Amino acid sequence: MDHCRDAVTLLRDFAMSACDQCLVRNRAICAALDKDEINSLNAIGRRRSLVAGESLIWEGEDSVLVANVIEGVLKLSTGTEDGREQIVGVVYPSDFIGRPFGGKTNHGVTALTDARVCVFSRGDFDAFAREHPALEHKLLQRTLTELDRTRGWMLLLGRKSASEKVASFLLELSDRLSPVTCETTHSGAAARFVLPFSRQQIADVLGLTIETVSRQFTRLRNEAIIELPSRREVVIHDRQALISEAG
Repeated sequence: MDHCRDAVTLLRDFAMSACDQCLVRNRAICAALDKDEINSLNAIGRRRSLVAGESLIWEGEDSVLVANVIEGVLKLSTGTEDGREQIVGVVYPSDFIGRPFGGKTNHGVTALTDARVCVFSRGDFDAFAREHPALEHKLLQRTLTELDRTRGWMLLLGRKSASEKVASFLLELSDRLSPVTCETTHSGAAARFVLPFSRQQIADVLGLTIETVSRQFTRLRNEAIIELPSRREVVIHDRQALISEAG
């Protein structure tokens, strides 16, 4: 029995330690919980690592899991009738993914970069959320925030020019990528970051051709608004000019 108690204590302490060291705890939905509640939530969750290109959720399947993004960037995508993929959203560290409280998933979730997520069985998570109103409130806040982002995304895809799309996308990355791994401005936005996307993926996300995306990057660099030390690295030199470019 002592060995069993020691094992339980060890697992509990490990869970608490994992949460205490989590880079996104203060920004994720679990920020609404106290330590005892975090411990209870950990009992029904597990950490999972994904490699770039690995799927976590498949479009059209029953909602069986939800997750917090700890590290990395993942895409939300749906298939068209002719077999093409349309990226409908991107999730970053501290974002919540999946569909609580039943239903089918309307999009697939796939890692764009190597990623780590904290995964919960959807049924277990639903039961936990019902017992913790603060978590349900946080979920509602996240849902409304995602609705605002979706409306902004519709504007970007439907009305903005190619230059406005690329500038808006770079600003979103600057705002959303983890400040732990990026050089930041006084406002907390990333001034230097590594793109989690290839140029082709950026084109797919924005509904542009890869040639158009490359031309826009080159123009922004030539106008000294951004610097491109490497193909994936971006440095924003003139954030106000980039905001103006975004319309």
